[in-house]
Amino acid sequence: MRLIALPAFEDNYIWALVAADGRAIVVDPGQAEPVLAAAAEQGWRPQAILLTHHHDDHIGGVPALMQRWPDIAVHAPVEPRIPFDCRRVGEGDVVQALDCSFQVLHVPGHTRSHIAFHGHGHLFSGDTLFSLGCGRLFEGTPAQMLASLQRLVRLPGSAQVCCGHEYTLANAAFARHVEPNNAALQRRQQEAQAMRKAARPTLPVTLSSECDTNPFLRTAVDEVRGSVRRHAPGTGTDEVEVFAALRRWKDDFRA
Repeated sequence: MRLIALPAFEDNYIWALVAADGRAIVVDPGQAEPVLAAAAEQGWRPQAILLTHHHDDHIGGVPALMQRWPDIAVHAPVEPRIPFDCRRVGEGDVVQALDCSFQVLHVPGHTRSHIAFHGHGHLFSGDTLFSLGCGRLFEGTPAQMLASLQRLVRLPGSAQVCCGHEYTLANAAFARHVEPNNAALQRRQQEAQAMRKAARPTLPVTLSSECDTNPFLRTAVDEVRGSVRRHAPGTGTDEVEVFAALRRWKDDFRA
């Protein structure tokens, strides 16, 4: 299975897992055009679509893909704001697509019904976990998002994180403010800069790398906590409080 990142909009990625015979799984196709173009050029036959949440930049291309391939199986969270026909999946479900099994994890925070798919060595995390960052809390609480991230951290460190956006460099600038002495973070920032200079995606990245570098996965680390308290005096020792203050800091951060 080949993993392919298809750029969409300004900074989205549509992910595709493509078998040797051209059968494919497509994840979060916010636009149909990149998928249709790649399928025509490379001879793909998409068999399944996996959707992590209802935002239009993740689902907007689905109707056109369903029209092009009427038998395509669409797997989506239990969410009325996803308006088309699909198989609704949630916590504990397993999605079978091609020769792969994907565990479904409910990871609320960015949206209340957000899910992630883990299988075949990949973690399709949508807008919950980004490289060096996490999603904004549009509908969930800090406690929910922290719990969701901590669930993902318990997956195998070798899992390849395939998130929904190319935010790595902007996230790195913030992360370096939070943990300026983190050597692994400095190396990841340099690596990401070289990748973008070469017009390459900074993704996927291993979950173990994220555990070493992503401040939102490191809210129990002394340097992260110290930076948060200096930025937001009065922040308590509770990890949810630290996470909430860190997320507010990132929301207002300008490099």
